[in-house]
Amino acid sequence: MPTLSSSSRRPHLGSVRNFASGVSESLQYRSSPDVISPFIQPKKIQLLTRSHIPELFASRAPHLSTEDYMAAASVFPMRANNYVVDELIDWSRVPDDPIFRLVFPQPDMLGKNELTMMRDALARNTDKVEIRELAESIRSALNPHPANQKQENVPHVHGEPIEGMQHKYRETCLFFPTEGQYCHSYCTYCFRWAQFTAVGSDQQFQSKDVQQLVDYIKANRDITDLLFTGGDPMVMHAQQFSRYIDALLADPGTEVLSTIRIGTKSLSYWPYRYLTDPDAKELLGVFERIVKSGRQVSIMAHFSHPAELQGAAVQEAIRRIRATGANIRCQAPLIRRVNDQAHIWADMWRTQTRLGAIPYYMFIERDTGAKHYFEVPLARAYDIYKEALSSVAGTARTAQGPSMSASPGKIQVVGITTVPTASGPEKVFVLRFVQARNPAWMKETFFAKFDEHASWLSDLKPAFGEKEFFYEAEYRDLVGREGASGQLFPSSDLMKYKLRTGPYA
Repeated sequence: MPTLSSSSRRPHLGSVRNFASGVSESLQYRSSPDVISPFIQPKKIQLLTRSHIPELFASRAPHLSTEDYMAAASVFPMRANNYVVDELIDWSRVPDDPIFRLVFPQPDMLGKNELTMMRDALARNTDKVEIRELAESIRSALNPHPANQKQENVPHVHGEPIEGMQHKYRETCLFFPTEGQYCHSYCTYCFRWAQFTAVGSDQQFQSKDVQQLVDYIKANRDITDLLFTGGDPMVMHAQQFSRYIDALLADPGTEVLSTIRIGTKSLSYWPYRYLTDPDAKELLGVFERIVKSGRQVSIMAHFSHPAELQGAAVQEAIRRIRATGANIRCQAPLIRRVNDQAHIWADMWRTQTRLGAIPYYMFIERDTGAKHYFEVPLARAYDIYKEALSSVAGTARTAQGPSMSASPGKIQVVGITTVPTASGPEKVFVLRFVQARNPAWMKETFFAKFDEHASWLSDLKPAFGEKEFFYEAEYRDLVGREGASGQLFPSSDLMKYKLRTGPYA
């Protein structure tokens, strides 16, 4: 038997040192938000709007009707950027590419009459004011504020509404910073699309009153989660975001706040926000400060399709965010023509889990905008969810769904079953509240008649001969009361005591 030489049996000391050095550098890279992959090249954002459609289509999609897409983009907000256009859209598949459908308003999002009217008006070079008036008349019929956000979610203090805030659920407050009133790119199905249709639109929620935000949280001791939303708060410069965060962390009266959430699609549409933007390191430093204060940072990441998770830039951005101590929770609506297949969701959840992110929600497309174009019936949504869930490991089964963010609350389709009754078997949807205006509603399971075409709560009728769902009478009473529902149902003194002292005190 041949013997091994000494050099074969034992590596050279220099090789060991080099190997150890490489491991050390790799571990430092994996655990540090300050180190960036050498494979990532800086990129400067270039925003693309409706006016860029003719040039883009001429070079990348000459087979498409520029006029039809210009008409659609005159009604619905349109914004893309060079990363989305160059790296996410597969132009060989346009118009069927899912990312293309995500960011370019589609002609079929309008009714035939509305599309013809807008197209003709543009062809006549109609005055801009008339174009805007026509667009507004079309938008007004598209339920621009679903779930009665402006009427029922805005909190009141001393009889006056608080601008730029929503407090629908007891433990969670939403804040809409003025500096975050747009996005790196717009989604065609966005349920807040009306906010982006005009500068200074009265459809917007916004505030930059830091002290008012701090005071409201101090006065409402049940709030544990503050969600920065928009638009997209990650379009803000780090210094602007820090202004809000530092005020919250500095005031001892906000100690009840345990989680700061950031609702954003920046990881999908502009991951360079966390990589090579001039203030990327400063922004990650804000996340670290929040974590060091003893609170959680939850990036509520909006990923609609696995294609958004494949690039080196987004995967590196996820690594850097997680290295700050922040966690990433992923959510998206179920959208016809974009992600309405079980294997797409299974692939997306697997990829998110592999990257260290947490699948969180599968939403039903809201009853606003071009709902007819994007909606998926509840029965099919349930089948997609269950098939996708059964195709992944337990660690990826953390997503709740399919869930409707309706006026009474977030309502999940738990199942479809047949129940024996005195008049014969009845097929029903099994429903429950994941979140509710009155937290007590979450204790109940309720039933709706099965309807294969129903796509929203308003399409459903109570099962078993009931005249209305169990919560409806109380909900009608809530609608007439001043203030947001999150203000109306404080925790009991006993619950507050137990939460403060622990269950075994």
